[in-house]
Amino acid sequence: MSKDPITKERTFSGNIYFFCSFDVGDDIDLKLVHNNHVFARTGTFQSQYFKSYHRPLVLDINQCKVSETCESAKLYNFGVISLRYRFPFSAPLEDLRRLIHNFENVCEHKSVEDARSIFSSIRSEIRQPRFFHLSKSYALIQIKRQAQFSPAALKEQFGHEIASALRFEKERLSEYKKNEILSGMVGYYRGDLLIIDHDSALTYDDDYSDLLDIFEFANMRHMELQYFDRLLDKQLNVVYERQPYKIPLKAYFPLWGMLTFDPIGELAKLRVDISVVSERLWSSIKFSEEPYYLEVYKMLSEKLDFSTWQASIDKKMDVIRDILEVYEHKVAAIRYDMLNILIAILIFIELVIAFLGYIAK
Repeated sequence: MSKDPITKERTFSGNIYFFCSFDVGDDIDLKLVHNNHVFARTGTFQSQYFKSYHRPLVLDINQCKVSETCESAKLYNFGVISLRYRFPFSAPLEDLRRLIHNFENVCEHKSVEDARSIFSSIRSEIRQPRFFHLSKSYALIQIKRQAQFSPAALKEQFGHEIASALRFEKERLSEYKKNEILSGMVGYYRGDLLIIDHDSALTYDDDYSDLLDIFEFANMRHMELQYFDRLLDKQLNVVYERQPYKIPLKAYFPLWGMLTFDPIGELAKLRVDISVVSERLWSSIKFSEEPYYLEVYKMLSEKLDFSTWQASIDKKMDVIRDILEVYEHKVAAIRYDMLNILIAILIFIELVIAFLGYIAK
């Protein structure tokens, strides 16, 4: 098919989705939210890829005070508000890079307003509420298929337009960069095309609803990994700045020491909290019977660099473990010495009492 100007001006239609996640606290009591708020009583979660005991609470958009472009709002028990926005379009692909840039600006503003509205309503059901610790967004461009354009033809004729849109660039990218972006491609059926990049993806497909939950979850996981990494950095800096760390006298006494503020103890609690949330998050989604969606999620994991973020978190968790071990060994050794001293004092007192008794006779 020739690359004539008429072909270049051909109109394509579809939707641009934005997935926006906000970390607003340590955890959300979904049962209380469901019981206390009208907007949380009618939503149902349909996705088959989430385990039943880790399903989010879906809010009723019609009852929530959110913008018209927001088509989905969910609450996750580990303190996350997840919003999905849809912007329909019908335009030549040449205009796609301008459209996605404009829609992103609108979504960035609207998502903060909508998330704040939901947060204000459920603040009392959130442990350690704060708006917001961190936020993250990801875009998915969905283009409806046209019979005269195969995925290969679409990629060949509109590769530069697609690559620029996926990188939110208004200018034409180099041939090398275009080929690099388009290399992240996967498809299940013959007429399907899915291109995954760092901050956005494009699907040339009419049956794509299952992909929405996968991209939403991947964006949320990306945010949580960055949040954990930042939180660990902050807590470790507190310890590093107080080196050499002086163990308070109260810490040497069992029970009494547990009631005092202790930065090392805070690190131990943080380590446990991150491990629990990680288990909830990582084990929430399953693709055991859908190898195609598993492949999609693996590609997303690579593009979003989950392994590097996880390695950084694991390394810092190991540092925390080492700090805790040093602290515990030091406290145990001093407690042992104090116990020996107390025993020696008791023996001495017993000898003094015996000696005084002997003299009294």
